[in-house]
Amino acid sequence: MTTSPAPGTTRSNPSNGRPRVVIIGSGFGGLFAAQALRRADVDITLIGKTSHHLFQPLLYQVATGILSEGEIAPSTREIVRRHENTRVVLGEVTDIDLAARTVTSTVLGRVAVYEYDELIVAAGAGQSYFGNDRFAEFAPGMKSIDDALELRGRIFGAFELAELATDQAEIDRLMTFVVVGAGPTGVEMAGQIAELAHRTLRRDFRRIDPTTARIVLLDAAPYVLPSFGDKLGGRARRQLNEIGVEVQLGAMVTDVDADGLEVKDADGQVRRIPAATKIWAAGVQASPLARMLGEQSGAEVDRAGRVAVLPDLTLPGHPEVHVVGDMMSLDKLPGVAQVAIQGGRYAATAIKRRLAGKAPQGPFKYFDKGSMATISRFSAVADLGKLKFSGFIAWLMWLVVHLFYIVGFKSRITTVLHWAVSFLGRGRSQRVATQQQIFGRLALEHLPPTFEASKTGGPKDIPIGEDATGRQSA
Repeated sequence: MTTSPAPGTTRSNPSNGRPRVVIIGSGFGGLFAAQALRRADVDITLIGKTSHHLFQPLLYQVATGILSEGEIAPSTREIVRRHENTRVVLGEVTDIDLAARTVTSTVLGRVAVYEYDELIVAAGAGQSYFGNDRFAEFAPGMKSIDDALELRGRIFGAFELAELATDQAEIDRLMTFVVVGAGPTGVEMAGQIAELAHRTLRRDFRRIDPTTARIVLLDAAPYVLPSFGDKLGGRARRQLNEIGVEVQLGAMVTDVDADGLEVKDADGQVRRIPAATKIWAAGVQASPLARMLGEQSGAEVDRAGRVAVLPDLTLPGHPEVHVVGDMMSLDKLPGVAQVAIQGGRYAATAIKRRLAGKAPQGPFKYFDKGSMATISRFSAVADLGKLKFSGFIAWLMWLVVHLFYIVGFKSRITTVLHWAVSFLGRGRSQRVATQQQIFGRLALEHLPPTFEASKTGGPKDIPIGEDATGRQSA
């Protein structure tokens, strides 16, 4: 399926004789691929759905007021400003035509088509609700800056509303926070909400006691941090219990609404947890572009929406198309940043070798540098293969590694300062929460597709009910 020209469509990146490389996605895979190609004799077009590069592992710290969004999401243009062969464009890719070698993107009613000689697809993954997308209205995920800011508003707002409430049942509901998913994101989120309630907000209210807040971590699996193994997972669970997090395993969420959620336990019993704030940190779904690539190339697509790639990260019959990161399925590789980083660099090397007439490199081999997760202040777990650490040493290792991968000297300095405020003291430097943050996502979902174009000077001849690409609105 391809997208035909529509009002507002423009053809971009005309050929000037040099090979055209189009990179979809400004995450780890796309950014590191662009950096690896910065001195290559090619013209690069980097298409990003947002204008920033997101350091997703620290989103939970934006949601809990430790860091600002700017510290973990520097401008993509600023990062690549010295890459003379790279052009950054804003847009959401809606179509890839493998036969015509074109990529179509749209933003605010404006459609652009980019031709390519080499394509790197690194569009990442979004939150998966396992077929229950209606849960998203009441339990935001943790995949974007918008998600983190909405959760910040919901978390801090819950304490504010509890201070105003007079009914004890309502106070209890407002001061109950449920995190669904006991992987690294869920564990880190639950731990920081506990620290927020027990340390930061402890003396800030007069009618309520924030230390009585109930923080629940749910997962249908029988273990916390299952990818870390029983030993480290057990230590993480004990530490969570010590800081006041209720860990409930073998608990499957069956329904979510504004007032709480229903949980089915391993014995089949269904119970309800009244809670105003629910956070979804369970499951991911690859970008829809992966399925599109699978349909056109004949490659298989798994249940998580990832497209199967060849050992060199290309699609069957399309050696010019490289798929990296969370979108691709190969040897059961984990959905972590290092897979995307190494995949992006590998794809860039493959392109440079082919353009230079050199023999192809060997199959992609992922070097596992280990996994880390923080639990609370001064406590973390680290799995480095045969070496496993927990406690303060693991926490220091976590700090160093995350500082290393944060892009930009300025961001590293301000991050260290904010960490000092939060970890050595009791404060949180980012406690602003607005109604726009909390309700903006829901409000936008109720607007017709023509709203964006009409309010930003976009094409005026788009039929009602369609956007500029001709797709019908939901």
